[in-house]
Amino acid sequence: MKAAWAVLLTALLGGQGALSLVCWWCDGADSNWGCWRWQWCSDSDNYCATTYIGGGIGRYSSQSISKGCVPVCPQGGVDIGLAAASINCCSSSLCNISGASSVKSNYLILAMGILASFLYLFGGRLG
Repeated sequence: MKAAWAVLLTALLGGQGALSLVCWWCDGADSNWGCWRWQWCSDSDNYCATTYIGGGIGRYSSQSISKGCVPVCPQGGVDIGLAAASINCCSSSLCNISGASSVKSNYLILAMGILASFLYLFGGRLG
C-alpha cells in the first residue's frame, strides 16, 4: 500500500513538472486538521509557509492557521503571552504539514499580563 501511494505521489508531482513545489494549503483554519489540501506552487514560489496567529485565555482563545506557497520567506515570530504570531517556511514539497511550532506560551508573561489586567480593573476599588 505504501508503494502505491509513492507511485501516485510521484505521478502527481511529475504531472506538474519535475521541479514544481507542492505545499499544504489553507486560509484561516482553526487547526491543522483544516489544512489538508495541496497547492501547486508557481515557478516564482520558493517556499512553503505556515502562518499562525493566536491569542486569548483558556476557552476564550482562538487561533488562525494559513498555509501555502510564497516567493520569499519572511520567517519570524512574536509571543507576548496573551497573543502570538509566527511565520515558518521550508523549501521541500509538502514540508509545511505541522503548525508553527516555534510559538509557545510563556507562562510568566501570561501570569504578569493577567495580574496587570486585574490591577488595572480593580486597582482603584481596592484602596
